[in-house]
Amino acid sequence: MQSKKTFAFVNYEVCNPTKCDPDKGICIAVSACSHKVLKQIDGAFTPPVVFQHLCMGCWDCIEACPLDAIEMKHFH
Repeated sequence: MQSKKTFAFVNYEVCNPTKCDPDKGICIAVSACSHKVLKQIDGAFTPPVVFQHLCMGCWDCIEACPLDAIEMKHFH
């Protein structure tokens, strides 16, 4: 029996690094991710991507996001 998987999910309709950091466009949640699985792979001012298969579901990024653009998803 496989256990439930929980991981972070970015709501791209809400996410906007320009609002978080108008000068540098750096996502605050990326630096808060202690497991380094949330990254701005296309550079500054772009929304981050979650490497879901590596996400530990620790909530660090969710707590750090000032726009509440990151949610936790649960799959069975």
